[in-house]
Amino acid sequence: MTLPDGADRLREALPFDDPRVVRAQRHTLWVLAIAQIVGTVGVGVAPTIGILLAGEVTNSEAWAGLARTSSTLGAALLGFPLGTLAARRGRRVALSSGWFVAATGATLLVAAAQLSLVVPLFLGLLMIGAGSAVTLQARFAATDLASPANHAKSLALIVWVGTIGMVLGPNLGAVGEWLGRSITLVPFAAAFAIAAVFLALAGVVVLVFLRPDPLLLMGSPTTTPGPHAPGTRKRGGVRAVVDELRANASARYAVVTILCAQAVMVAIMTMTPVHIAHHEGSITIIGITISLHIVGMFAFAPLVGIATDRFGHRPTIAVGTGILLASLIIAILRPHSIAWIVVSLFLLGLGWSFANVAGSALFSAVIARETRATTQGGVDALSNLAGALAAFVAGPLLAVTSFAWLAGVAVVLLIPMAVLAIRRS
Repeated sequence: MTLPDGADRLREALPFDDPRVVRAQRHTLWVLAIAQIVGTVGVGVAPTIGILLAGEVTNSEAWAGLARTSSTLGAALLGFPLGTLAARRGRRVALSSGWFVAATGATLLVAAAQLSLVVPLFLGLLMIGAGSAVTLQARFAATDLASPANHAKSLALIVWVGTIGMVLGPNLGAVGEWLGRSITLVPFAAAFAIAAVFLALAGVVVLVFLRPDPLLLMGSPTTTPGPHAPGTRKRGGVRAVVDELRANASARYAVVTILCAQAVMVAIMTMTPVHIAHHEGSITIIGITISLHIVGMFAFAPLVGIATDRFGHRPTIAVGTGILLASLIIAILRPHSIAWIVVSLFLLGLGWSFANVAGSALFSAVIARETRATTQGGVDALSNLAGALAAFVAGPLLAVTSFAWLAGVAVVLLIPMAVLAIRRS
């Protein structure tokens, strides 16, 4: 890959106050933000319309349940390969490839919806998971050229702008119904056709405009500037990731924080609508609860990023752990109060935001350049797997116990975060 003029010198030493670096970082954030907004509109279709489509096509609760987890599994399976691709070819190629894979998946879902095809349904949901993987890796890309003073803030900005698309995405069903009448597609097929366009457009934005590539510009030793460039070396892979985490205590702390917070958040959030419905809560109440949860997750991310840069990663993670604990205690003590459950879900999202933003920023700050992109992809894959496993276990656990017991079990997942914080590993 050809580097822009002057980039070879910046690779050797990257002064963050250099005007070229400042301009490149500002440009990178703009491109990532635009792609994130556009792409997450398409990604936001999977958790809502994808679930409805799964039930309609499979006409089986068991198969529909498996289909519902396909996009999450797709994000987990594709996270590591996309990280490895970034290590070899840079962020531009990796992120755009992920968006294009997701667009292809959405196209398959058009066929699945229009013709009630099971195989394209599963494959399409699996592939559209690449969009989720890319939205996660984009937050790390935002830190490649960020100065230490703006490291977490840059990451949090990309997390925050994705909220716009995630809010708009579920509403494509209504747009699809209107469009479907014009182009003779069933509403679900039309919705995924719109999603495919948005996902592909996000890929085009990154592919065309993410120049210079931030990872290549920072000089990751895993990056290969050209197919036969002399003196370059390929590093990374699973062994390199494992070796990095074994030797890097701060990176391990960050990973444990990300995984535990994700598992706690997904387990409780997934089962809350079921719990509210069991207590005769209306669809409106369920919608308000989940909406406030999403507000907690994303709306305050920029402020969390600023706090992380100012006060440090560990204090911010400690605040997040405390907020998560408060959320779970409310769920344990007041499980039958809808009003308190709404408060609990908001705090759950807010605590996750603190832990995820600060944990991700810490990981990005302490990881070695040799394994930077690969390990970031690996962490995202593990995060998605943790979420999928938590959702899988939470259902049966709620069925045989109660919502309070589910929250009590989730408290146990906070213990590793607290222990590592106390040990200051």
